[in-house]
Amino acid sequence: MIENEHFKRLERMFLKAPYNQQLYQENTIEISREQAIISTRVMEKHFHGAGAMHGSVYFKLLDDAAFFAVNSMVRDYMVYTIFFNINLIRPVGQGIARAEGKVKEKTRTLFIAESNLYDAKGKLAAWGTGSFMRSQIKLEEMPEYIKDLDQV
Repeated sequence: MIENEHFKRLERMFLKAPYNQQLYQENTIEISREQAIISTRVMEKHFHGAGAMHGSVYFKLLDDAAFFAVNSMVRDYMVYTIFFNINLIRPVGQGIARAEGKVKEKTRTLFIAESNLYDAKGKLAAWGTGSFMRSQIKLEEMPEYIKDLDQV
């Protein structure tokens, strides 16, 4: 399988995941070698009581961007997060938020990736660092991954 096809299949997995379809609207993902960029519209349903995006949404965007950056390198198995630390520095309101993930280090069994989250004005709102490992789940067993790209 060519590299670009792998990236497109991972992108489809993100976009078709039931939780992502429920949580996000107007979301996009772009995966390339060792990096991923996710954009989504932040809406009122993402807010905590003080009227800004809840920390769980920060985490989800940061983790997903780092996760898909790592899985861009692993073509046979899904990866999973074993640790993720986030730093929240600015509230995010409505508009388009963007998370950018990049692989920073890799060993035979462990991947380290970091991600940054930007608000609608392009200001850094949070960053995270995570550790990831290969799972036992083969990508070829994931329905959205193996589906023909022409079927989307």
